[in-house]
Amino acid sequence: MLEHMTPENTSPILSALNTPAIHRRRKIRVWVDRIAKHSMTFGGISVIIAILLIFFYLLYVVFPLLKSADIQKMQQFSMPAPEAGRTLYLATEEKNEVGVRFTDQGHIIFFDMHDGQVISNITLSIPTDVTITSFAVADPTTRIVAYGLSNGQALVLKHDYKISYAVDNFGKDQREIAPYLEYPLEKEPITIDEQGSALTQLDIQLNEDANTLAAITANGRLLLVSMVKQVSFIDESVTLERAIGELTLGNSKISHLLLDKDQRVLYMADHEGRVWRVDVTNKSALKVEDKTSVVDRNVTITAIEFLTGDISLLIGDSQGRITQWFPVRDAHNKQVLTRIREFNAQSTPITNITIEERRKGFVAADNIGQVGIYHSTAHRTLLVEPVAQKAVTHVAISPRADVLLVEDAQDQIATWAVHNEHPEISWSALWEKVWYESQSEPDYIWQSSASTHDFEPKFSLTPLAFGTIKAAFYAMIVAVPLAIFGAIYTAYFMAPGMRKIVKPTIEIMEALPTVILGFLAGLWLAPTVEAHLPGVFTLLILLPIGVLIFSYVWHLLPKPIRHLVPDGWQAMLLVPVILLLSWLSFSLSAPMEIWFFNGNMPEWLETQWGINFDQRNALIVGIAMGVAVIPNIFSITEDAVFSVPKHLTTGSLALGATPWQTMMRVVILTASPGIFSAVMIGMGRAVGETMIVLMATGNTPVMDFSLFQGLRTLSANIAVEMPESEVNSTHYRILFLAGLVLFIFTFFFNTLAEIVRHRLRRKYSSL
Repeated sequence: MLEHMTPENTSPILSALNTPAIHRRRKIRVWVDRIAKHSMTFGGISVIIAILLIFFYLLYVVFPLLKSADIQKMQQFSMPAPEAGRTLYLATEEKNEVGVRFTDQGHIIFFDMHDGQVISNITLSIPTDVTITSFAVADPTTRIVAYGLSNGQALVLKHDYKISYAVDNFGKDQREIAPYLEYPLEKEPITIDEQGSALTQLDIQLNEDANTLAAITANGRLLLVSMVKQVSFIDESVTLERAIGELTLGNSKISHLLLDKDQRVLYMADHEGRVWRVDVTNKSALKVEDKTSVVDRNVTITAIEFLTGDISLLIGDSQGRITQWFPVRDAHNKQVLTRIREFNAQSTPITNITIEERRKGFVAADNIGQVGIYHSTAHRTLLVEPVAQKAVTHVAISPRADVLLVEDAQDQIATWAVHNEHPEISWSALWEKVWYESQSEPDYIWQSSASTHDFEPKFSLTPLAFGTIKAAFYAMIVAVPLAIFGAIYTAYFMAPGMRKIVKPTIEIMEALPTVILGFLAGLWLAPTVEAHLPGVFTLLILLPIGVLIFSYVWHLLPKPIRHLVPDGWQAMLLVPVILLLSWLSFSLSAPMEIWFFNGNMPEWLETQWGINFDQRNALIVGIAMGVAVIPNIFSITEDAVFSVPKHLTTGSLALGATPWQTMMRVVILTASPGIFSAVMIGMGRAVGETMIVLMATGNTPVMDFSLFQGLRTLSANIAVEMPESEVNSTHYRILFLAGLVLFIFTFFFNTLAEIVRHRLRRKYSSL
């Protein structure tokens, strides 16, 4: 017909399509298409950029955790007042402006750490013809030291610093630090050995409850002197009530002596490489608990110190190895000194070990001028660098662990700035089992804070990741079958009139705030499940059996009765059946608990099967999160099934397939990409859920897959602990690391889901 048309008879049509109004509409449509195209492109790119910005910001906050330690030399100067004697101990105050040197001639030299100028030189009043034979340092935070004397006495003193501020000529505040000495017990020496034997080894610990000095005498005895302050109610005078304990050591030569700050355990190291553990709880009756060999044959102990908290011992030897030991209960419930970990970064004899006051880190020096910075819990060697040309004789670390004060064999003192912000973090500390102090074995533990400085932070992310997977697993067990089967029935079998009611009702549940679900789960569902635990499990058994029986009976009824219910509305008949079975299960709960579980099923589970029951557990999380995830999975699955082309289903039915066969072999296969996407989106929602797991669990970071145990997820942990974490602290950055782990986890599984979805689409698109 077109080939017979001429320009004359087509000109009216062409002219009608080329009017100014049509041209304007075409131009508007073109502009609208372009705007839509560029808007969609801009929106998509913006989403990608936003995701990348989130990722790089998380990485920016987390990156400092990966940095190692670094030191930079600040000053070096000759030993202040070398004529005052050989150094026994170096220390520095918190502001890193004043250092102190205790000498073997009884001099205490305070000096400026910037240039080594002597600020004050205090000489102790030591009796005539008496020499210094030993020296002891109490818990470094107390700044208390003691001198042991050749006449069996000890002199206890404390170095402290008074800080004041004055205005200079330019109107600026100038800090002034004035060092001074105190005598916590008595200004005169205290008698330790009544026999007057020299004190060859000494240690001291003082606190508000008791003061204890331990000493090894030249004639081979261990003496323990405990002094408790007694205040008179009459004139408020103070007296010291003494208790003395003694232990004969025989031929053993003791090289090191350590008393813990709680004054309950004393350790002695001998020349044979053994460590003696002595119970000094009863100060008058000392008891040797055990003797443990801590070094190999032909290796000697060269340094030994308590780690912060005085639970662990750090032992350095002549081969440059440093080992950590602490008591562990054995099968007979006896505490045995056990080697926990070792550090082998240095290869020459360790000359000095210095402990950080506020962390589980330490610094070790050797006889070739190297220092190593370590962290015990993280089992991490942060740095080993030379700081002197000769052996390092003494090293001190400031209270804030940001400055090292190093003295070498050439009587030179140097100060080094230390940059070591996050030593607690390593791969093993985050993801592997760690043997923490006072634990019987290595374990995964998250415990980020405590009320004391002695606490050993436990930053294992493994129980949090485990809790996240556990919560998602139980939620998906509840949500996936109900949502997918419900969506298939709604889209394929349900009557259109009923579908118009059911689908919007379930989808509107998605708008329900999760905080409401968490509130109901924690305050109503958890106590209800605990009170009717047998009924809950009875319902899980009765419900599917009862539905199948009712469906079978309904199928056996005469057709006139069955036809009374329109096709596609039969599911309404199950509502009263489900309600009846639920009522029956909960009604039988109390009698069954009495008959079979001695009236208390949670207690019966614990006594009979060893299963601990927490009220807020994985079962509660599974139900509550399942309810939250069902609308997502249901809606996407239902749309996918309902969108299967009608010609596929009608063609299958026309070829003789039953509706069930058509659904299984045509509909579900065609809709499988959408169903898989629904499951993965639901899983992403479950993994990232915060409020439900925060309110419906005990927030206990435990590694237990039990249905009746609580959990803590990564997201809930961030929500709980982020408000109390110090900005840029290790704790703060680890919480961001947890967010980064969640980000990578969801990105990985979403990418994997997209790949699988595309393969399913290519495979079944030809149906």
